[in-house]
Amino acid sequence: MGSAIQDIEFLARSEHRVATLEALFDAPRDRRDLRTATGASDPTIGRIIRDFEDRSWLARDGPRYELTPLGEFVAERFLQLREGMKTGTTLREVWQWLPQEMEGFAVEYFEDAVVAYPGPNYPYEPIDRVTHLLESTESIRGLGTTIYKSGNLEVFCRRVLDGMEMEYIYSPRILRAIVHWDPERTTRALECDNCTIFLHDDLPDDNRCGLNIMDDCIGICGHDPGSAQLEAVIDTASPEAREWAETVYEQYRDEARPFDAEELVVGDQEREESLRVESR
Repeated sequence: MGSAIQDIEFLARSEHRVATLEALFDAPRDRRDLRTATGASDPTIGRIIRDFEDRSWLARDGPRYELTPLGEFVAERFLQLREGMKTGTTLREVWQWLPQEMEGFAVEYFEDAVVAYPGPNYPYEPIDRVTHLLESTESIRGLGTTIYKSGNLEVFCRRVLDGMEMEYIYSPRILRAIVHWDPERTTRALECDNCTIFLHDDLPDDNRCGLNIMDDCIGICGHDPGSAQLEAVIDTASPEAREWAETVYEQYRDEARPFDAEELVVGDQEREESLRVESR
């Protein structure tokens, strides 16, 4: 174990070593190519080549250097580790808002994710990100508490009224809260031919996050279960993430029932509860 950790440290503590390993993993290169790819000086490249040769990671073929099969194995595993640690760092601040109940969710689907969450200097970054995503798509499907607070509902309703294709699965409780935010505007949106609503009584992660599928990416919106405040937006264009999201969405759409306006008729107590949630 100690020797393995030492080799990881040997690579990780030098950007030039990592860049050289990555460049050679792509293709055999001569010293000039390596200097260009890494930005390292010729003496530095010489030392790296000797170190790699001592570890049996590198072999010379005429003027070019190439990884040995062992070197290729080391490079692949190390670069995978690096990418995994990048993803871990990216998702660290929003981990609690990621799905826990949506079957098949995997962190590796979000290696290239864009993450937005309230920062100390600008708390509206998640709202701005959702607005950008809504303005950038001509169609959207989703389930759960994805578009909930009024800042995004205004854009959402406007985009639906402008013709954006929308298909959504809500719990009755969430849909009631949305309608009570602005009954006139939401009713107009719900009546559009390009708007299709389904209802489901047991959506996964419904008190924590929801799922959006847009033209070019899929997104997860995380909400505080007490205040309904938008806490994080995580979106990605990963094909694997889209395939997962499509599978989850189709499963719950098959279980859902068509929207019935009668289900929005609630008693005074339920109406007051919905209004309190939206006003927080």
